Amino acid sequence: MIALNRPDLSDIHAGDWVDRRLPVAWRPFTRLARLDRPVGIWLTLLPCWAALIQASHGWPDIRLLLVFSLGALLMRSAGSTINDIADRNFDGHVERTRFRPLASGQIGVPQAFVFLAVELALAAMLLIFLTPFTRLIAIGVLPLVLIYPFCKRFTHWPQAMLGAAFNWGMLMAWAEIAGHVPAAAVLMWIGAIAWQIGYDTVYAYVDVRDDTSLGLKSTAILFGPHGKACIGLFYALTVGAWTIGGWLSGMSIAYGAGMLVIAGHLAWQTWRLDLARPELSYRLFLSNILTGALLAITTLIGTW
Repeated sequence: MIALNRPDLSDIHAGDWVDRRLPVAWRPFTRLARLDRPVGIWLTLLPCWAALIQASHGWPDIRLLLVFSLGALLMRSAGSTINDIADRNFDGHVERTRFRPLASGQIGVPQAFVFLAVELALAAMLLIFLTPFTRLIAIGVLPLVLIYPFCKRFTHWPQAMLGAAFNWGMLMAWAEIAGHVPAAAVLMWIGAIAWQIGYDTVYAYVDVRDDTSLGLKSTAILFGPHGKACIGLFYALTVGAWTIGGWLSGMSIAYGAGMLVIAGHLAWQTWRLDLARPELSYRLFLSNILTGALLAITTLIGTW
């Protein structure tokens, strides 16, 4: 097992904007929804925007942008709430998660379930603005959202399940605009799953010691000291799937240039990765917001 030099890795820090600006009663729910850590929202939203642009072959309808943006926010928040409910007995023993609301006792499980019901109800309300076919596709993500938090108990591949759920909005975008889900859309989605396996493995190396001691599983534990090579492989699969998916969807040659930029950025991440430095792993994980932004920009210039 890799020896880790561990700084303070907690993902909740006292005195941040939540503590300074929000009423006390709101704070645990804000943290439960991860509104204080919006990286996951961006990593869900940006591929969805890219799919809307690609399916529209240009700038998408503003109404759809708003509906899908709110949907990404609500479903990511609901997924985070489910995850914290499922992991409440583990999180208190993990450096990064020990101060989360359920693990630290700031709120109870019944309150978390009520909050989850509100999040899911608000997300369901957005479906009235979408076609029946898109609603049907949307329902398909629910099993993934519910199963994911328990995956780390029985498989080393929870990151794959999370990637499928996180990027489900890409399939919904094509269903809404094109009326079907073509092979190009599926390839873009598969590329996003490979990308998420890569960057979420980087993130998992932050917790690898604690997860191992608790008997949990992850791709970081599975890959061990071979993590850099494995992450690089999944990033290569990402670029390959996105390149072919863009070609099948009729993107211009400018899209290929954008893919080269994305490939360079992911190669840089892999080169910089040091499995024994969890604080660096976390920073490299955050840099994938740029990857998502590059994908959205690349699909936009690919329509020119």
